[in-house]
Amino acid sequence: MSAARRRAALRLPGWTATLYWKFAVFLTVMCCTLAALLGVLVHVLVGRQTEGQARGAALDELDNAVATYIAGEPLGRNAAVDPPDLPRALREMARHKERGTQLADHRGRPTMWAVAPVDGGRALAVRLDYSDRAAATQGLDRAIIGSSAAAIGATVLVGLVAVSRITRRLHHTARVARRISTGDLDARVNDPRARRPGHAQDEAGAVAAALDAMAATLQAKLHSEQRFTADVSHELRTPLTGLHAAAELLPPGRPTEMVQERIRTMRRLTEDLLEISRLDAQVERAELDVHQLGPLAERAARATGTSTEVRVVRDARVETDRRRLERVLGNLVANAHKHGRRPVVLTVDGPVVTVRDHGDGFPGYLLDEGPQRFKSSSGNGRRTGHGLGLTIATGQARVLGAALRFSNAPDGGAVATLRLAGASGTGPGEQPVRAAT
Repeated sequence: MSAARRRAALRLPGWTATLYWKFAVFLTVMCCTLAALLGVLVHVLVGRQTEGQARGAALDELDNAVATYIAGEPLGRNAAVDPPDLPRALREMARHKERGTQLADHRGRPTMWAVAPVDGGRALAVRLDYSDRAAATQGLDRAIIGSSAAAIGATVLVGLVAVSRITRRLHHTARVARRISTGDLDARVNDPRARRPGHAQDEAGAVAAALDAMAATLQAKLHSEQRFTADVSHELRTPLTGLHAAAELLPPGRPTEMVQERIRTMRRLTEDLLEISRLDAQVERAELDVHQLGPLAERAARATGTSTEVRVVRDARVETDRRRLERVLGNLVANAHKHGRRPVVLTVDGPVVTVRDHGDGFPGYLLDEGPQRFKSSSGNGRRTGHGLGLTIATGQARVLGAALRFSNAPDGGAVATLRLAGASGTGPGEQPVRAAT
């Protein structure tokens, strides 16, 4: 097995990366470790205490047996001189004139032995049954295990309930953050704890408050920029109208044509900026009606004044705003002619419209981030800028509820794909190819 396969085999499931399960594992391990340490400590202490008590009782019995032996009286049934089953260690202690005790098995039962030396190098031994004490210790061990398991379960359950409240708040904050990243600046977390500044806040509340403050600041700045753009564009219309009227009074000639062309360009730019400001403010509303898509696409291509090949592979009736759809298609066709190379082909295939040129394709930043206002790039000795056309097309497509996607063809060329919603039917299959000029 290769190293990559071994790493893939050892990779944990995705759910193990969540804070909830990490906390559950951590809490379980810590509780089990603590319960094991306390259980071992209690077992050792109680075992030593019980064994010490048994040793004391055995030594007391041994003292009585020694007194009885010295008096010449018969020994009890638990005392004997040199019993055959006496542990060897105790027998050696008696041989060396020493007293001692030892816990050992006697006929399969735990027994506490005590030994003392007597005349002739013999050993006087006493044994006490240790079964009851051993059973009590085992019962204590079972009680420790049972209570530890119950305590661990209760602790983990309470801990998971507590951490789940935090993780739910964090997940809600993450969802709001994703909504803000998609352009919904009205989204707010509105965490109850964050709205009470006089009370102590936890980390989740602090993150929620920071996110709400960031969204409010971004929204205020965006609205300010939108108002500025709209105000500037609106204020420019009046002097541009005056300039246009004044240019009409100039004597015919090349300088006059250049001035009039520049004025027309500035007027188009001003109108585009006003349109973008309305799209950013999300005040635009589509006026829907049912239209045949093929003829509508042909009109949009002809309106650009360019030589565009229109192919209707499969016509469809769509519910859309004709003016806005023509605006989107016109911008896509104009952009293809301006920044690509001929031939430019507009294809209608059911509710899907594609516009393709045969140039160098869309730049990488546009494919990754989408159209950006006045964004331009240089490559292959050419400077390409996509201005406001694609930005307006994207905004109007959003108003229509359509999906606009940009890509590059494998054999070269930029491809813009518009997928419309509300298709109510299709026309005939393959239709003749027509050219709009």
